[in-house]
Amino acid sequence: MSVSTGLISGIDYKTMISELMKVEANPQTLLKQQLNATRSDAAAYRAVNTRFEALRTAAAALTDATAWTTTKASSSDTSVTATAATGAATGSLSFTVTSLAATHSVYSSDSWPTADTALDPAGPTTLTIGGVGVTLTAGQTVNDAVKAINASAAGVTAVAVDTGAGVRLQLTSKTSGAAGTFTVTGDVAVTELTTGANATLRVGTAAQGYDVTSSTNTFTDVLPGTTFTVSKKDAAATVTVTKDPDATAAKVQSFVDAANSLLSAVSSYTDAKSTSAVLKGDSTLRGLSTQILDVMSRAVGGKSASTVGIELTRDGQLTFDKAVFTKALSSDPAAAQALLTDKKIVSAGTDGISGNADDVTSPVGFAAQLEVLAKGASDSTNGSLVLLAKSGDSLAKDIEDRIAAWDIRLEMRKTTLTRQFTAMETALSSMQNQAAWLSSQIAGLPSWSSSK
Repeated sequence: MSVSTGLISGIDYKTMISELMKVEANPQTLLKQQLNATRSDAAAYRAVNTRFEALRTAAAALTDATAWTTTKASSSDTSVTATAATGAATGSLSFTVTSLAATHSVYSSDSWPTADTALDPAGPTTLTIGGVGVTLTAGQTVNDAVKAINASAAGVTAVAVDTGAGVRLQLTSKTSGAAGTFTVTGDVAVTELTTGANATLRVGTAAQGYDVTSSTNTFTDVLPGTTFTVSKKDAAATVTVTKDPDATAAKVQSFVDAANSLLSAVSSYTDAKSTSAVLKGDSTLRGLSTQILDVMSRAVGGKSASTVGIELTRDGQLTFDKAVFTKALSSDPAAAQALLTDKKIVSAGTDGISGNADDVTSPVGFAAQLEVLAKGASDSTNGSLVLLAKSGDSLAKDIEDRIAAWDIRLEMRKTTLTRQFTAMETALSSMQNQAAWLSSQIAGLPSWSSSK
């Protein structure tokens, strides 16, 4: 329905209705503002929750026993590379590389013009490779031989090699070392290219010592948990495996960094003096932040976190002194680990079903306590911050529905106002037409003279 232009009354009904609708829409405008605020709150809770999850992950990495058994391997010779797995036994091994591993390989004594040339145009070709027979029919080519050998269970890989002066058939064992040697008999004569051999290390001297062998140039678990690879014959090397305090210190640093990031985020989102703080004064976040600071300020077993290089500053942040931590770890590894990761059994029993032990533990160490605290906030099912974010989502959905209802209500109100003003304008137009008609009628009446 079009809105009257007010030509009769001189009133700008369109502008009047627009202004009236702004007043009518005030409740919806407030709802939209509330929706934006609710969405911002939910997003802020999720942002802080991400940092709680980061703290939980860092704390869990530190409370994992493997974080305290890290080792590193080194080699005295660049031709030997070594790596140590977590928990590898410490120690060293000196040796000389007496031989490198080789994979057995042979090639055909004869060659053919091309790979599409028949091995024997007149009759079948029979090969026995490592005890496995491969038979080719008359006229089959070198390429056919390659496909047949590779499809067999002979345990070798065949290729057609173009030497520039003809094509030779080359066979290479799929198994490296001495165990991969094989023989070839039949209608194709072969020549040995390389002999399968194990890599050999000599520990000690030629007169007094022992050999260590491997089918490849990589030796695994000669020292438990350590792998090293040799690449040069006659190289003399010492592989040494030692504790790696730097790796453990890096996990402590990550734990401290995650805690600081979280504390900064909470401070930023809840700052009562900031005009941009989305969760200004939020009691849940401030309470969680206070719990973290309380944990780090208390003693564990009569020792403060500063014993392992972690200190709480006046501005509510943590600092980490790697040198202090490394010294503590070196002097008493068990005590340093316990201070951060220790847990105590608060009750013991069984799970009630299988009879298996089901001890209930309580966190004692600093990282162990913060891991539990962070999980309580960030757990995907019942974490306090997750529930707050979900509650915000639910409220936002309710507000969206109410805003949508107001859209319908306002549209109906606008239609009503438009009809009312249109009816008024129509009535005025009718009255104006009647007045004009009466005027014309009066003007048409005869005039009577008063003179006699």
